[in-house]
Amino acid sequence: MDAVQELPDRELLTRHTQGDDQAFAVLVRRHRDRLWAVAVRMMGDREEASDALQDAFLSAFRSADRFRGESQVTTWLHRIVVNACHDRLRRRKARPSTPTEDDTLDVLSNDRLGRVGGGPDHASQTEARLDVHAALETLPLDQRMALTLVDMLGYRVEEAAQILDVATGTVKSRCARGRAKLLPSLAHLRNPHPPRDVTTGRGGANPS
Repeated sequence: MDAVQELPDRELLTRHTQGDDQAFAVLVRRHRDRLWAVAVRMMGDREEASDALQDAFLSAFRSADRFRGESQVTTWLHRIVVNACHDRLRRRKARPSTPTEDDTLDVLSNDRLGRVGGGPDHASQTEARLDVHAALETLPLDQRMALTLVDMLGYRVEEAAQILDVATGTVKSRCARGRAKLLPSLAHLRNPHPPRDVTTGRGGANPS
């Protein structure tokens, strides 16, 4: 088993297609954390993310013999996870979902949308997560997925394009349109605390 764990991804996938009953499990353990991060941010709900990830792993397990080797195995796995999330998002009934308690807002905390929050106020952070989650729900799926990969998870545009199987220009365009749509809804998160009045003396007059 130790020898199998040291094999590169492509060799593990090849061994899996040849009947090695350990190879695919090694692939899953190697990439599960990163793929989970993609699923939970795409879905905005841990339970649904877990289901989507299981769908994706089952699909990858069954379709490994169709891997053409034109991309990295990890890119291929990411694409399957994104597609599984996309299918679930399309089928999901309209119902409220609760954002996760991890740092799902870090993705939108760059200069384009402003940094969310300024301290450890858990209630404020939870409220902000709800705002961001609700705003993301309003985006078309293609824009939501591009923004999730690039802004939330920090993938380079080129990497996101490979995962989504589109041109880099398409990813840039989807991100730009998505940010433009999100900004009005999230502008209040730029400065969550009202500015303090600067006063001096008993009369509270502003300094000259």
